Parts: sequence; structure tokens; C-alpha cells
Amino acid sequence: MTFPIKNNSSFVAQLREKIEYPCAGVISKLLLKDNTCQSTLFSLVCLAANTEISEHSSNRNATINVLEGRGLLTLSGKDITLETGVFVFMPANAPHALKAEENLSFLLTLYQQVGDCS
Repeated sequence: MTFPIKNNSSFVAQLREKIEYPCAGVISKLLLKDNTCQSTLFSLVCLAANTEISEHSSNRNATINVLEGRGLLTLSGKDITLETGVFVFMPANAPHALKAEENLSFLLTLYQQVGDCS
């Protein structure tokens, strides 16, 4: 379920309750969408152990905030160990790939570029 942000409203979620690991692959749940210019998306991403996401890029800046588990993020050719508490900023268009070494969950936030709002 996605919750749009409205003027002067707040949103609270217990992320641990929303974590759900698939038998294989990835589950991504869009948690929140900032309707101001449709600019910011907050998703809970859960990967089963040994799941790999091949190299790709996004045209948005993004952050990853690891909730639990362990994995390896390759960001612009640099390996970053993902484990509970790790926070990563990824600039737009940076190539990245991911491998979950064990069940891995993180909050993924995608940001709209400044000036893209009409």
C-alpha cells in the first residue's frame, strides 16, 4: 500500500513489520510518494539470500539505508559492504549492481532532480 503525502500530514510505519523475504528474487514495496511534483519515492526492498541485481543506473539520486541482512553493492566500480545501519548515497546515473549474501532489506529513496518540478 502506498501513502501519498498531503499538505501538513505525517506518515509513520514500523519497517520491521513490513519486511517480507521472497523464496527467491526481490520484493519492492512502495511505501510513500511525495505528491509535491511526484518527486520523492520511498520503497522497502527485500532480497532473498543469493539474489543478484545486475549492473544498471537510475536518472535520480538515491539513498540506501540498510535495515537488516548482508550484501555487496558495487557502486561506480567500488565494492561496499551492506549490513545493518549502513547508509549509502548514490548519485544519478552511477552504475551499480547488488548481491544479497543473506536475506537483505533496505529503505530505498529516489529523489527528483531540482528544477524537474513543473
